[in-house]
Amino acid sequence: MFSSAVIQHLIKSKTVPFLIVWQKKIILGSYDSLDGLPSHAPRCPLTPSLSPRKRTTSQSKTEPPLLRTNKRTIYTAGRPPWYNVTGTTFKEAFVIGLCGGSASGKTTVATKIIEALDVPWVVLLSMDSFYKVLNKEQQELAAKNEYNFDHPDAFDFELLVTVLRKLKKGKSVKVPVYDFTSHCRRKEWKTVYGANVVIFEGILAFANKELLKLLDMKVFVDTDSDIRLVRRLKRDISERGRDISGVIKQYNKFVKPAFEQYIEPTVQVADIVVPRGGENFVALDLIVQHVHSQLEKVRMTYSILSALASAHQGQPLPKTLSVMESTPQVRGMHTIIRNKETNRDEFIFYSKRLMRLLIEHALSFLPLKPVSVETPQGGVYEGKRLSGKRITGVSILRAGETMEQALMAVCKDIRLGKILIQTNHDTGEPELHYLRLPKDISEDYVILMDSTVSTGAAALMAVRVLLDHDVAEDKIFLLSLLMAEMGVHSVAYAFPKVRIITTAVDKGVNDQFHIIPGIGNFGDRYFGTDAPSDWYESDEGMDY
Repeated sequence: MFSSAVIQHLIKSKTVPFLIVWQKKIILGSYDSLDGLPSHAPRCPLTPSLSPRKRTTSQSKTEPPLLRTNKRTIYTAGRPPWYNVTGTTFKEAFVIGLCGGSASGKTTVATKIIEALDVPWVVLLSMDSFYKVLNKEQQELAAKNEYNFDHPDAFDFELLVTVLRKLKKGKSVKVPVYDFTSHCRRKEWKTVYGANVVIFEGILAFANKELLKLLDMKVFVDTDSDIRLVRRLKRDISERGRDISGVIKQYNKFVKPAFEQYIEPTVQVADIVVPRGGENFVALDLIVQHVHSQLEKVRMTYSILSALASAHQGQPLPKTLSVMESTPQVRGMHTIIRNKETNRDEFIFYSKRLMRLLIEHALSFLPLKPVSVETPQGGVYEGKRLSGKRITGVSILRAGETMEQALMAVCKDIRLGKILIQTNHDTGEPELHYLRLPKDISEDYVILMDSTVSTGAAALMAVRVLLDHDVAEDKIFLLSLLMAEMGVHSVAYAFPKVRIITTAVDKGVNDQFHIIPGIGNFGDRYFGTDAPSDWYESDEGMDY
């Protein structure tokens, strides 16, 4: 057992970091750990140069997925929906694997990497979420500190590999939440979205061959065993409700042997070895620099959006597009709402009329099945009924929300969802800021609503979010009062099975991505607000 003086020394001691390249591995540590290396190992001291910068995180733990910065609080993580001309994503996530003994500082290292990375979206995935569900006998052993949580058999590697593979491809996943007090999974699983960078940390992060294939960078956090024991005592007693004798018993019987047998040998597959964990600023700085260099190779620029649309310039409109017949009545309503002199009351009134007609037109594309009903007179009527479970409406905030009333007036007891998408001015990429979708939406026909579609960027991301929630592509109907040809082509080529329905299509889009001749900023005209100078009408919510 350690004396209080030794424990205080272990907690408070700090040393100067250094870097060593030895036997084709990068080892980043401190001067007082040099004695453990061969005399021929090169010694090359460096100076720490880390400037942390907090960004959005999406974690697999129970805390809200946010980081608070000096300027704002970011509540959700999103990701760029950019696609090439084949409709596939431009890049996969860069996955960093962090391995090390229990309480070695893996989570601290992960958090500090997230703070330093200059990327808008980061996913932090903990291996602790993937403990297997214990049976009654195992539950009893765990309660007596007799169950080995550090053995490979304690983890659900099959689920873990599936989840990480989906995240690497940018898809959303359901991640279990493990309760360390009751030793079981909670009923509510957490939804996590793909990101530019995925950081995966766990004691056995390198113990599975399929997992190793998914890791782009493998980092081993090497911390002295005495320090790890002190940290584990503090954590398990204060956070997990254990007693000191139980923690020590479990450490000696399971934790230490498992480290020596399963964890420590995996240092051989690591790309970088980081002694002292989160205090090693040189290591963190080098990791961040390497990730930046890899992301720079595939960084998306604003020109991609134009390139995507220009690939279809002059091409005929896709067959998945349905434009409502331009009757004198429809043309008359367009004349009123397009007129810049139209007051707000008239703009709202005629917009609502047009929305109602658009919704009625869209419903005619839903699949129907024949059905026979008996009339009050005793006769039989051969009619039609929706061939599916139900319909769900999803609006792209904020202007898409104006179409909800018309949808509810036509479809009784319809379920509604909302998506808010805005562009990050620093990166030029759209971010998912808010999402609320009904449960079991994967079984529904989804009517996706936005007032105008110019570039198609918001619509692309919204469709991608629906697909991530397992909605079938051919069950998505994109509705908009007005669309530009550029947006129509972008959506149709990326998602050829999505039905696109509108009241009119304008040919032009100017350099600022305004629809020409257009309708103005629909949201501002409808709600009576003034748009900031950097907000444009193209895709309501996308402030290009």
